[in-house]
Amino acid sequence: MTGLWMAGLAAVGGVDLAVAQPAPVQALLQQQQRIEWRDQFDTTMRSLQAMESSFPTLSPDTASHVEHAIQRYSAIVQQGGWPMVTSSRKAMKLGVREEHVVSLRRRLMASGDLEQTAGLSDTFDSYVDAGVRRFQLRHGLSPDGVVGKSTLVALNVPADVRLSQLETNLVRLRSMSGFLGDRYVMVNIPAAEIEAVENGRVRSRHTAVVGKIDRQTPILNSSIYELNFNPYWTVPVSIIRKDLIPKMNEDPAYLDKNRIRIFDWKGNELAWQQIDWSTDEATQYQFRQEPGEINSLGSVRINFHNTHQVYLHDTPSKSLFGSDYRFHSSGCVRVQNVRELITWLLSSTTPDWDRARVDETIRAGTREDVKLKSKIPIYMAYVTAWATAEGVVHFREDIYNRDGLLMSEATAGINLQ
Repeated sequence: MTGLWMAGLAAVGGVDLAVAQPAPVQALLQQQQRIEWRDQFDTTMRSLQAMESSFPTLSPDTASHVEHAIQRYSAIVQQGGWPMVTSSRKAMKLGVREEHVVSLRRRLMASGDLEQTAGLSDTFDSYVDAGVRRFQLRHGLSPDGVVGKSTLVALNVPADVRLSQLETNLVRLRSMSGFLGDRYVMVNIPAAEIEAVENGRVRSRHTAVVGKIDRQTPILNSSIYELNFNPYWTVPVSIIRKDLIPKMNEDPAYLDKNRIRIFDWKGNELAWQQIDWSTDEATQYQFRQEPGEINSLGSVRINFHNTHQVYLHDTPSKSLFGSDYRFHSSGCVRVQNVRELITWLLSSTTPDWDRARVDETIRAGTREDVKLKSKIPIYMAYVTAWATAEGVVHFREDIYNRDGLLMSEATAGINLQ
């Protein structure tokens, strides 16, 4: 595997494995070993683990790492880029034998995901499987080794587009290359990922769910100042209008089922029958969801100053964290393993709070607000391409089309039945 890694370095500055995604790697490690890959599986897993990094996405050196990646991707473009990959089936995977595997091998070799000496067989063998997994990890996809629709789209983004992505993000990264704080939280919106950084090292990474395309999570810099345990959720006006009113017209019992109460702005409670749901009258009132297991904010809300009325929070919808596509919210950011993050937030600023107290407070189900004794910076950034100190290169989908390089499925070469 050392030879494979060095070949990747020579091609594009390294293959971006699980450097910023320990969760997919851990899932892969727990996966049952396949009989066809028994000889190579342990070696590959050790290689993936060895590539995990504690360096943050935003660091004083990230811009220089991207500059090196630009040089290497420029060379790939000058050499003609990489071939398109097509398939006659819904997915290519281990054991498949067809002519399209040859173009897949060429594609993986061009980006350094597959050793240059791996050959051009038409069999999807264990080496191709490993190369696909590496490619998937560095593009934010589930590392299942299966070339399905999402992986095929990513494979067929042209090299010159990837180069333009690196150049575009270099400008963004340079603007954030200064000192960000001894301790800070960074939300990378296109990656749907959160990093808790302390003294230049990542203490924990968290999968996130961020805003839909039509309800985008904003780019901002702020400071975390408060945690709300077992919070109420006050429904924003935009959600009352777009979601709650239509749902009440479909099912008048919706509020009762979801433990949502209605108040006027003097604190008087109203019954749902007092509102004309055929109009926007409901937007004139306050809708508040009670704390509990079905509360949309889950067990905790993390507050920071901003004009967009967004925040970080837990969620009862944990299954969304397992998806490659995690753009489902109305602008706020949902956090996987939120207890680890809030324990870290409290650890140095409010030391009388430890994990045991966090767990007990959530278990008790009682409302409690905790002000941090020292505010912690938070950066909500939009980075679709970056490189690491290890020389590995990450790409993510330009979900909000801020790179100006939006790819359609047609131009991406989709040819799946």
